[in-house]
Amino acid sequence: MAESVEINKIIHQPVRLKIMAALRPLASNGSHSSLDFSRLKAITGATDGNLGAQIEVLEKAGYISVVKEFHKRRPKTLLSLTASGIDEFDDYKKSLIRIIS
Repeated sequence: MAESVEINKIIHQPVRLKIMAALRPLASNGSHSSLDFSRLKAITGATDGNLGAQIEVLEKAGYISVVKEFHKRRPKTLLSLTASGIDEFDDYKKSLIRIIS
C-alpha cells in the first residue's frame, strides 16, 4: 500500500503556487531578492484583488515577506520568500515527487 503524502494546502492553491514558484529561484544561494506586485501579477495572470488576497494568505502563514515603499512618489510592493517559505516550498515539491514516483 502506498504511503500517505500530505500536501501543503496553503501552497497548493493555483495562484499561491505560482507566487511561490516565481519567488523561489530568487531565494537561491542565500540571496533574498524580491519581485514587485506588477511583475507578479503578470506572471500569475491574477487580478489585483485576487493576487492581493493570495499574498495576504502567504504572508499570514509566514511564507513571504511584503515590503511597501515609494518609488518616485508611487507605491511599490515588493515580495520575497522567508526562510520558512523556502523550506515549505521545497517540502511541497518533495511531496509532489513522492506522489508521482
